[in-house]
Amino acid sequence: MSYSLLFASAFLAATILPFYSEVVLFAMIRAGEPAGLLLAVATMGNTLGAVVNWVLGRYLLHFQHKKWFYFKPRQIEKMQAWFQRYGVWSLLFAWMPVGGDPLTLVAGIMRVNLWLFILLVGIGKSLRYVAVIYFSEMSVAWF
Repeated sequence: MSYSLLFASAFLAATILPFYSEVVLFAMIRAGEPAGLLLAVATMGNTLGAVVNWVLGRYLLHFQHKKWFYFKPRQIEKMQAWFQRYGVWSLLFAWMPVGGDPLTLVAGIMRVNLWLFILLVGIGKSLRYVAVIYFSEMSVAWF
């Protein structure tokens, strides 16, 4: 497998599309690829995918009065209230399978500083990949 496939799968997994990068990462660990490079590629792809969500959120509200707009004003208010309650530190949990992607979208709506966003999301996502690599390498040792 190639590193570009890992990057693409990590990128897509961070967007609102249903996609999983852990399978590709696991396969590359099993193939004996260097863990540090895999960590860097997966984290970079996944973090950049989250930036796409941030950009979408940043400009999403310009379209809220259109008929085709997906979110209702009440939903947006609830998302903003939730984010204000838990703050930017909640971005450390953007890696979570449920709620992580909408969290990055809300961060864009709330106009979180992009560099702070990248830092916090990158830390959380890299720690998730560290765990995946660790358990993948343990499974390689077992089998």
